[in-house]
Amino acid sequence: MAALRSIGRTMQPDIIAYYVPRFFLGFATMFCLVFLLAGLFLSIPPEKSGSASFFAGLGKAKKYSEAIFLWSVVLALAGLLLFRIWVNFFIWLPPDFRFLDSFGPDFFGPVITQFPFNWTLDWNMFTEIPGYGGRSLLLWIYPFGVMEALNFLAITLLLFILTPFVVPLFVLGQKTLSEAVTGSFAMMKKIWIETGACAAFLGVVVSGVFFAHLLIQAASGMVSPYNTVIFHPPDAWIALALLYNLVLLTVAFIVATVGGIAVQHLYISAKSRQITPSPGHYS
Repeated sequence: MAALRSIGRTMQPDIIAYYVPRFFLGFATMFCLVFLLAGLFLSIPPEKSGSASFFAGLGKAKKYSEAIFLWSVVLALAGLLLFRIWVNFFIWLPPDFRFLDSFGPDFFGPVITQFPFNWTLDWNMFTEIPGYGGRSLLLWIYPFGVMEALNFLAITLLLFILTPFVVPLFVLGQKTLSEAVTGSFAMMKKIWIETGACAAFLGVVVSGVFFAHLLIQAASGMVSPYNTVIFHPPDAWIALALLYNLVLLTVAFIVATVGGIAVQHLYISAKSRQITPSPGHYS
């Protein structure tokens, strides 16, 4: 993303330079996530007595590379469209509703520029060329590249979460991609309460860890980077910030894994409801 963004900046801005980097970013992210999720489903044995092997599941997932590729393209294109709608919505927002700008495309910018995400409060540590003092291309990666990537990936990941049963349907149910998409919405109607409760619980866990950064800011006194950038934070606070970022990434990884396993159990539950006949069937 950062490399493509840098190239696009040096070129005359046009529609290709704007959309192509975002599409490849979304496609690469979704392809990795869908492939890993397919491997997770295939690694969990249908019988409780079996043994699970994630790498064996990844090997089996290669069989579904075409469906994974196509679904990743669909998610990336849909995310690109929604991202554009999101941007235009806040561009044309009336002045009386400008207070909503904090939830717009620049949401992640002010967040990652603050402590503890910006643990040194000094971008020059990452972007100055040693012995020269000028800006390096790393500036396009962090923070600018990261900020743009997070905005787009948030929408694409939301689409991925809203269609949880597409992957198990074409991996476990042997459905075509179109059948898996329609089947996913049909399953959501059957178990939307369980799916919503599971998503809400996992979302609360991640949100709780994420918003814990406000407590670290309050305790350190480094609430605004623009007021504190004139000094270097003590080493103890930098270590705490690095530890917090590591914990946040670890929790996100664990929640994603638990979410994948939960999706498989919800998929099996929905399938059993389709197979089990109603009481009136025998009357």
